[in-house]
Amino acid sequence: MPTWLITGTSRGIGLELTRQLAARAGNTIFATCRSPSSATALNKIASEHPDSVHVLDLDVTKAESANDAANKVKALLGASKGIDYLVNNAGLAVSDTVDVVKAEDLEAQFSLHVVGSLNVFRAFRPLVEASERKVVVQVSTTLGSFAHRDYFKGAAPAYSIAKAAMNMLTYKLHIQYPDLVIFAFTPGWIKTDLGGEAAPLEVGAAVTDHIKVYEAAKLETHAGKFLNYDGTETPW
Repeated sequence: MPTWLITGTSRGIGLELTRQLAARAGNTIFATCRSPSSATALNKIASEHPDSVHVLDLDVTKAESANDAANKVKALLGASKGIDYLVNNAGLAVSDTVDVVKAEDLEAQFSLHVVGSLNVFRAFRPLVEASERKVVVQVSTTLGSFAHRDYFKGAAPAYSIAKAAMNMLTYKLHIQYPDLVIFAFTPGWIKTDLGGEAAPLEVGAAVTDHIKVYEAAKLETHAGKFLNYDGTETPW
């Protein structure tokens, strides 16, 4: 019975991931977001699957919030279980260029994607280590890849800079914790609030592919890598 901890589940990829996992018998999902009281779609999924979906308050930018959420999850799991899949999915993007990007936008992006994913990892690491699978997914983007810099050129600098830093964090975590299956993951350009209507991928089909990559994750094939939504490796 796999257990999942997913951040940023009130909408988009996180919401769809929760929906699909909840529809499959045997999964236990801890779905987190900043404002559970206003997460109507997420709460509906939880009401339909009360035994498998637990909605928790978590502001990833605050270490105290991450620690509180981890303590709640530990209490719900009991002493003998851990988190099989930790999915750092919470994300934010702004449309900007280097000539107009604001310092506060850069700080917000870094706080969410870098500090936030580190806060969550630190808080939940003992539970991940206690699990059988030990998978940590850092949801990133090819916009954060130096190898793709010429293709994306000046697009979304604040978001790109933060995700590039998140990618480096992912590699550092892999080096520090070689027994965990930690990898960066690009979900593809998807029709969500973040991706916009011009995106070529539908969220339902894309997330189905994401789950396949997560469930296939192994130390020898995934740890320390930067992977596409189809499971192939992408350059950093």
